[in-house]
This record gives sequence, C-alpha cells and structure tokens, in this order.
Amino acid sequence: MPTQAKKGKKSISKNRSAHHDYEIGETWEAGIELTGTEVKSIRERACQISDSFCIVRGGQLFLVGVHIPPYSNGGVWNVDPDRRRRLLMHRRQIQFIDQRLHVKGNALVPLELYFDEHNRVKLRVGLGKGKKLYDKRHDLAKRDSDREIQRALKERSRL
Repeated sequence: MPTQAKKGKKSISKNRSAHHDYEIGETWEAGIELTGTEVKSIRERACQISDSFCIVRGGQLFLVGVHIPPYSNGGVWNVDPDRRRRLLMHRRQIQFIDQRLHVKGNALVPLELYFDEHNRVKLRVGLGKGKKLYDKRHDLAKRDSDREIQRALKERSRL
C-alpha cells in the first residue's frame, strides 16, 4: 500500500519583513496563474517574495516583483522570471480589496507562498497599514520585554 502524502500546506517562501513594516489586518488565500515550468521551478528551488506587492488593475489582482528562477530543464518554455502574475480570487473579494486600497496607507502585502493540500500553489495576502518608525520601535521593545519575562519565568521554574 503506497504511503500517503502529508496533509496540510508546505511552505515555499515567507515574507518576514511584512509584519515588521505593516500592521496586518485581514488575510486572504489566492491562487496564482503560473505556467508549468514556473511550478516545476518552484518545486526545484524556492522563490523570493520579500520585495513584492499586489495591485488591482482592470478588476483583476496582480502580483508584482516576485522572482521565480527559470526552470533548469525548461528551455524555450521558460518565461520571464520577474513578470507580473495574475492572482485568482472571487470578483467580490477583489472589489472589496480595491475599495480598501483607496484608503491612504493601506497596501495588499504577500505574506506566504505555499503548496496547499492538493499541491496547488497558493499565496496568502494581507491588508496592511504601514507602520511608522515609532511603532516599529515599540514592537521591538515589547518583544524584548516579553523575552525577558519568559527567561525569568523559565529560570524561576528551574529552582
């Protein structure tokens, strides 16, 4: 009897700077329109989404700035590694996101690229509001104090 694949999602790439630069509110899952060689390339090696962003043009959602390296055995079927890729979401979701993006300071930020349980490439996007420098400092100070508290509690439990 063949072994079954592990259920759940397999992460490809995460945007670690997104939570540092933005206050993330709502999140959505979107499919990505990719070619076959792009999917094979993603399986072969990870891609980079750290400097990417999403835009709405003509009622469609696009992912800009993602670099998917060319597939090693792709030949003439390889496409431009930095091309604009269409995201697949419901029309009402795109209209809702478009309304939110017209508010100053809001941006649609890619958070994580992963394979879902059916081995399809999905992108988790979040509606983020840009943080000011003092917000970033406040978050760092809070994280440091939480770390100190955890360290003290751990030391206390050892005694």
